[in-house]
Amino acid sequence: MPAVSSQPDHAITVQNVTKRYGDFTAVDDLSFEVRCGEIFSMLGPNGAGKTTTLRMILDILKPDTGKIAVLGAPITDRTKSRIGYLPEERGLYRNVPVIEVLVYLGQLKGLSRADATRRATDMLEQVDLGANIKSKVSELSKGMQQKVQIIATVLHRPDLVIIDEPFSGLDPVNTQLIKDLLYEMNRDGVTIVMSTHQMHQIEEMADRLLMISRGQRVLYGEVNEVRQRFADHAIVVEGEGDWSALAGVTRVEGQGNGREVLYLAEGISPDAIMEAMAIGADYHVRRFELAVPSLNEVFIKVAGENGG
Repeated sequence: MPAVSSQPDHAITVQNVTKRYGDFTAVDDLSFEVRCGEIFSMLGPNGAGKTTTLRMILDILKPDTGKIAVLGAPITDRTKSRIGYLPEERGLYRNVPVIEVLVYLGQLKGLSRADATRRATDMLEQVDLGANIKSKVSELSKGMQQKVQIIATVLHRPDLVIIDEPFSGLDPVNTQLIKDLLYEMNRDGVTIVMSTHQMHQIEEMADRLLMISRGQRVLYGEVNEVRQRFADHAIVVEGEGDWSALAGVTRVEGQGNGREVLYLAEGISPDAIMEAMAIGADYHVRRFELAVPSLNEVFIKVAGENGG
């Protein structure tokens, strides 16, 4: 008989959770799950309830109603040692050398001084801060401090990482360094929950997403599936040909850079348009795909509809 794995299917389970502050409902009967080993993104307008939700998951705040499980059970002090949390409000000891700050924080998470020193040194090198190991935090730029914060969050090698706006203050080069670090951890099985307003980062990195507005769930699912849910009945093409002459094309709209959007009549499939192009001698196609909105466009639409 095969052994039964003790590994839970979900890193986080939130069931019908509500949190009120007086007459204001910050989180309203919210339910969702984060699967073990995925990169999951939370998004929503300012004041939507994201930070309150994260604080309840971390047991910083208690829900008024509902249940939360983290790594398969209600959160305990032992569970907390398996979590890395980077809050939106940053905070480091400013007049202490970087290595000493990291070693101290690593020891608070149960590492020996030797292990914390070795890991911190290696990770500072990994994010191009090896030369700043003895610098005081106050001597670092905002972007450098952000990288130190992220190292402090993951130094103890948690099973679950929750990060709020991880790319704040980072230029493109340093953004890529942090993304590479997060990808490496994720490949090693770490579950990552990321709250950010940078939609292109969610499109690139996240497996699934949750969008909250006014404390309620308004979008939930795989990133590509969510985008396709809002797609127009249209295709994007690049090439040469009289697109408006194709049977079933009701309108052609230029996007620039040689791209055209072909809007299709009801009942006309993209396959039918592709077949018509294939048999038409005057059509030369370099690109053909469904017209799917960006996540930023979806966010604006949904936030507007829900009063965000």
